Amino acid sequence: MNTNLSESPIDSVETELLTVFAVDAANEKDAKPEIRLMTQDDGLRRAAQAVLAGGEFRAEANEALLLHAPVGLKAKRLLLTGLGKAAKATVHDVRKAAGTAVRFAKPRAIREIAIVAPATYPVANDSDKGGAPRLDPKLAVRALVEGALVADFDPDTYRSDRKDRSVQSLQVVTGAGFDRAAAEAGLREGAIVGEAQNFTRSLVNEPGNRLTPTALGQRAAEMCREFGLSCEVHSTEKLRELKMGAFWSVAQGSDEPPALIVMRYEPQGVTSGPVLGLVGKGITFDTGGISIKPADNMEKMKYDMAGGAAMIGAMRAIALLQPKVRVIGIVCSAENMPSGKAQKPGDVQVAMPAGPDRPGKSIEIINTDAEGRLVLADGLTYAKQLGATHLIDAATLTGAISVALGVINAGVFSNDDATCAEFAEALKISGERFWRLPVDDDYRELIRSQIADMKNTGGRYGGAITAAMFLKEFVEETPWVHLDIAGVAWQDEAKPWVAAGPSGVAMRSILEWVRRYEG
Repeated sequence: MNTNLSESPIDSVETELLTVFAVDAANEKDAKPEIRLMTQDDGLRRAAQAVLAGGEFRAEANEALLLHAPVGLKAKRLLLTGLGKAAKATVHDVRKAAGTAVRFAKPRAIREIAIVAPATYPVANDSDKGGAPRLDPKLAVRALVEGALVADFDPDTYRSDRKDRSVQSLQVVTGAGFDRAAAEAGLREGAIVGEAQNFTRSLVNEPGNRLTPTALGQRAAEMCREFGLSCEVHSTEKLRELKMGAFWSVAQGSDEPPALIVMRYEPQGVTSGPVLGLVGKGITFDTGGISIKPADNMEKMKYDMAGGAAMIGAMRAIALLQPKVRVIGIVCSAENMPSGKAQKPGDVQVAMPAGPDRPGKSIEIINTDAEGRLVLADGLTYAKQLGATHLIDAATLTGAISVALGVINAGVFSNDDATCAEFAEALKISGERFWRLPVDDDYRELIRSQIADMKNTGGRYGGAITAAMFLKEFVEETPWVHLDIAGVAWQDEAKPWVAAGPSGVAMRSILEWVRRYEG
């Protein structure tokens, strides 16, 4: 999708579809809606006046109403899209509303659209001041572009009758009085982030027979070459050299070799300060191993590399946005397969040593389907050895996180309040929804083993927490954030603003967490 800014008068914009956002400014909960367009353009308000007066459009979140041949406008169609209550409207509502406009256009063969950048509507009197949303212009334009790009993605990659219904051109119309510099910055960032999220989704969408660990390594290396990052992709011999026994224990059951992907971003002139380690789980297909999963829905287990994909996507965006902080991205990729070579329940594996004089931790395998934490254990240890001073990992780690939080929030865990606070601030920009769960020492007892240093599962209760506690053993004192995205990395149902399928979740939040450490 080509994106560009336009400062032309709104009534002179020639486009197949012109979209304007609207809010309900009524202060009382049950009051009659007071619909206000998020624009200061009188011509646009006049074009929509009749339908607004009729009461059929209530500006509810992601509600859309189409007007053909709007009077006084050169646009062929005018789409009103709701943000909901004015007092609660945020840039995150703008992101969804822009996506709603694109999803509206796609099946109607509308290939170029224009969206009016949301501006605070004029205040008629003092009583109106409380109802007008005050949106940061840069973030509003950025969210608009992100939402439009993400909405343009469809997962029907391999359909033989696939038709290209993509929106080819997006014009962001700022109108008079809009901060031009803010709009340009928002447009640039929105395009970078939206494209990186779609790149993440395209990786997650690939079937396991086409995106093997080797192929994932190749895709990561190609991305790094294109965007100026350094990249190394290692396999079995490197795992043995580094004594990555936990990682190898998962990979050993498959005929497909593993891939240890190491990406580096080193901004010019930055030689001190934090080094951020981004570690992702990259299980390109997860059968559960000997502790095999039920057949129902197993086809979705191609998505078990969504955490690794989020890290690759984040590195892509980092390369383009160029924050002044050093970053190392590590993806531990393998297939988890049952075979005569696969590890068994009851086996004891030894993880990568934390240092020359420190033996690796021993792990009793209780369930071979708890494999993600095994590959991450060695990935986190390796990130520290490469110099990471702060760690963040992302993984479709546990079904238990969905039991705890449903499919609305992802889980976040941390051993350091200050580091987690930086992640919470990042969420204000990314708009993604995470909820913090505990990693108190009392939970450590649940993964204690009688034969080894720890077990790889802690029983039925608190499964997402005990998985995080397992990882905590390997990060030790390094400030760390763990993201369990299993419940939200794949959407079974389409939303008005996004297609069903891979969500690309966590990529935006990881990126913004990295940017918190800039300078």
